[in-house]
Amino acid sequence: MSSYFFLFIGIWLVFLSWILYRTRNHYQNLVSGTKREKLDGMLEKLLEHDRGLISEIGQINKRLNILDKEKEFYFSRVGLVRFNPFERSGGDQSFVIALLDYQKNGLVLNFIYTRDGLRVYGKKVKNGKGSEYELSEEEKKAIEKSN
Repeated sequence: MSSYFFLFIGIWLVFLSWILYRTRNHYQNLVSGTKREKLDGMLEKLLEHDRGLISEIGQINKRLNILDKEKEFYFSRVGLVRFNPFERSGGDQSFVIALLDYQKNGLVLNFIYTRDGLRVYGKKVKNGKGSEYELSEEEKKAIEKSN
């Protein structure tokens, strides 16, 4: 009976020694780069650093909210259609590009290549439709492709 007791005590001591060893190693890892500072000084530095990070996160969130509101006015939809304005000659060198924002407002640029040169036409787009001038079929296709 007493041998079981001593065996139990021995196992218990080994277990406690193992826990103490792990705790000591963990503590050494925590304070290894502290240059003998006191624990309260280290914690104060960590809390100060944490406050700085919280402040930076707040500033980043403010900027993100501003960008989120402004993104509706940036060109976020682009559509491109190549076409041949002349039935029998030339190739698909002419093209239309639609530059629209989140609400389908923006402009359509029509680039027509001819023998004489290049002609560029621009039209305003409001809610996916021409606001001042009628849109050609190619321009309508470019707006559809921009979705």
